[in-house]
Amino acid sequence: MYKSRFLFYGSFLCGIALPAFGANNELAKIQNQIKETEIQNKKIEQQLKTSSKDVEQTKKQLVKAADKVSNLEEQRGALSKRIAELDKQRDKINAELAHSYDGITDATSSILFIASNPNFDVSTMHDYVLTSVILAAASDKFDEQIMDATQKLKELDQIHDKRIIEKEKLDRSAKKYTSEKKELDKLLKTRSAQNEKLKNQQIALQDKLKQLSARAKNISELSAGVGSSKMSDDAKFSKRKLNVPVRGKLVVRYGEKTALGLKSDGWRIRTRGDALVMAPADGVIKFADSFRGFGKVVIMSHKNGYNTVMTNMGSIDAMVGQEVLAGEPIGRMSENRNEMYLEVRRGDKSVDPARLFNEP
Repeated sequence: MYKSRFLFYGSFLCGIALPAFGANNELAKIQNQIKETEIQNKKIEQQLKTSSKDVEQTKKQLVKAADKVSNLEEQRGALSKRIAELDKQRDKINAELAHSYDGITDATSSILFIASNPNFDVSTMHDYVLTSVILAAASDKFDEQIMDATQKLKELDQIHDKRIIEKEKLDRSAKKYTSEKKELDKLLKTRSAQNEKLKNQQIALQDKLKQLSARAKNISELSAGVGSSKMSDDAKFSKRKLNVPVRGKLVVRYGEKTALGLKSDGWRIRTRGDALVMAPADGVIKFADSFRGFGKVVIMSHKNGYNTVMTNMGSIDAMVGQEVLAGEPIGRMSENRNEMYLEVRRGDKSVDPARLFNEP
């Protein structure tokens, strides 16, 4: 009796204990999986941090490289201009020398004619005096032409020496420019690879932007349509004035009348063809595509509700949704339309770029 009860309770207890043991095994497995997942997550987080650091490092390198390339392009443009001016001066002096040579030839011919036909007859004293006067005048003219030609030849030698110096500078800058340009192109490819994940997010957004581009009547509507950063009570853009996105000459200011007689809502900056375009300030690319009458257009959103619009670009090296730093390259100007229209907007109103940017 007692034995059977003992067996009964023993088997009952064993029946309870066995499932509990199985549950502990399952729990241990789950805990191990959680630990493995946590380890994997930490690795992924570390990779993301490293990737983010790499992207930021690339951006900073791009800003430096773009500044170097832009400076070199400007220097090369100035050197080429100086060489062209020297060539113009040389051509002018050569033309003047040719004229001087004609004068020298005329003066020499006069002297030789008089010398070969002397007339010292007293009965023709009038002719003698006249001949003496003509000879003296021809001699003076000859001296004058010789001195002028000598001076021009000296100037020509100076121009020749200056041109050699400027050409050597241009050749040196060409080597440096090639090296810096290669580095910039390499960094742009790196950034493009790093932005690969943005491409998947762009498809739907690009369709919306195309619809907006088709509906917008002008640049202002396009800028308003892409949206801007949140407006704030602080209307400041930056503590200090920034550099314009492209090197060039300011030809139309804010509020001045354009060739069509309309008031300008921005600046027009005449540039070199293919000039490098850089982000004017930290921000996000909101639009990067063609827009009728304005070539390729980039619209950036910045802090405190500001947008900047840059037009007439020939190529764009930036993607919609991409965050860029001030000075980071975003494209190049068109070879044929080398005049950027730069507009700044805050909310639905245009802002004088002079409030934000140094004049180019």
